Amino acid sequence: MDINQIMAHLPHRYPFLLIDRVTEFHAGESLVGIKNVTYNEPFFQGHFPERPVMPGVLILEAMAQATGLLAFRTVERGAKRESLYFLVGMDKARFKRPVEPGDQLVLRATLLRSKRGIWVFDCDAKVDGKIVATAQIMCTEQDIDT
Repeated sequence: MDINQIMAHLPHRYPFLLIDRVTEFHAGESLVGIKNVTYNEPFFQGHFPERPVMPGVLILEAMAQATGLLAFRTVERGAKRESLYFLVGMDKARFKRPVEPGDQLVLRATLLRSKRGIWVFDCDAKVDGKIVATAQIMCTEQDIDT
């Protein structure tokens, strides 16, 4: 999936769209996406100017966006204006090493189960084949007033 296909499935936009490309997709199973981390990211101005590091919460958000792509592509539809895909919970989140400008963040989301509208995923993020973060992420889609 290229950036246009990603934007058709996720409501996020710059500067909060954190997936640049999807390299693998297996419906109902898994998805692998990438985020090219550049020094031009707006969060690097304050996190931290003397040693820029991607905030852990944004790594988790990138993994959550990968789960959204996996879910929406699995049910074969894009994001709807009248609903949002919400983060419900996050378990076992761990950070192993920092992510810096110039890194390519490889995001993997694997569907563990989907029951009564709650999707549960096992996720990890790697740089150069090394784990930088892991988490179990739970999400759901809910209708909203538009």
